[in-house]
Amino acid sequence: MSDTRIAPPALLPSPVPLLRPDLAAMRLDVAHRRGEVRRVAHGVYAPSHLWDPLPPWQRYLARVHAHALKCPNAVYCLESAAVLLGLPVTGSLAEIHVLSRSTAGRRVGDVRLHVTSEERDVVSEGGLLLLSAEDTAVDLARHRHPAVALMAADATLRLTGRSDPGVLADTNESRASSRGRARARWAIERATPLAETALESLSRAIVEWLGFPEPELQVAFPAADGGEYRSDMYWRGPDVIGEADGRIKYDGTFGDDSRRLWREKRREDELRRAAAGFARWGAEEVNDPPQLEAILLGAGVPRVRPRSAAPLLSLRSALRA
Repeated sequence: MSDTRIAPPALLPSPVPLLRPDLAAMRLDVAHRRGEVRRVAHGVYAPSHLWDPLPPWQRYLARVHAHALKCPNAVYCLESAAVLLGLPVTGSLAEIHVLSRSTAGRRVGDVRLHVTSEERDVVSEGGLLLLSAEDTAVDLARHRHPAVALMAADATLRLTGRSDPGVLADTNESRASSRGRARARWAIERATPLAETALESLSRAIVEWLGFPEPELQVAFPAADGGEYRSDMYWRGPDVIGEADGRIKYDGTFGDDSRRLWREKRREDELRRAAAGFARWGAEEVNDPPQLEAILLGAGVPRVRPRSAAPLLSLRSALRA
């Protein structure tokens, strides 16, 4: 491993307070039996009313922080580094991933130890050690589903303020081990910071595998008031705008601000008038690609190549929590 350096972004903190018997003002074993706290890791608990509503990725983030309390010298990698950095994570998230200097990788409880003989870019932030965003993105590109890899690669460029995926390509190609190198190129070559959410990144992958042409991202369209609105995706040939957010802008996710909802409704109306076709989809549709396929065909986006069956067939299991 290389010398440590300070990570450019601040790491995400635990989404819940983590309680330990030696620091808590209550008997945590008794509180656990009463259901007042949940066990996050052996000897580490969180208040039930805060833990229970958490989505899977935030529970996973809390579990990584709980492990760090017990093992402060652990160096986190793969999804465990990704969640700390704010990169998107998906799948079962059952294991905490830690680099090891032992002779063989193995699993101890819910901790997966990974061995590497190569120099790695380890960063230190807030008392935690983990692989850099670039190294983490390349690891995910080498060892995970290409859709997961593209989400991480896009997010890494946004996180680090880079416009060119060359740093990811350099990291991938410079490693001595060739394992996963060719696999990683698919996501790295397509990485862009213009995909502003994990859903947009995932949609880009599925759009390609369904046989549709590559869209332009963040294209600006003039508004009636003299301003402009940007579209998530735009297919210039058939003149179709695509918005990869589904109902999220209207379901209360961002609060109940009626003025904000009205602005978003005006934005959608403007975009619908700006192009011949308009498509909107969300997480449900990307988890079931035939639904997204029907939406795009209905909006007028043409298929230009055969479907890529293999990544589409394995996508559901890769995303399943």
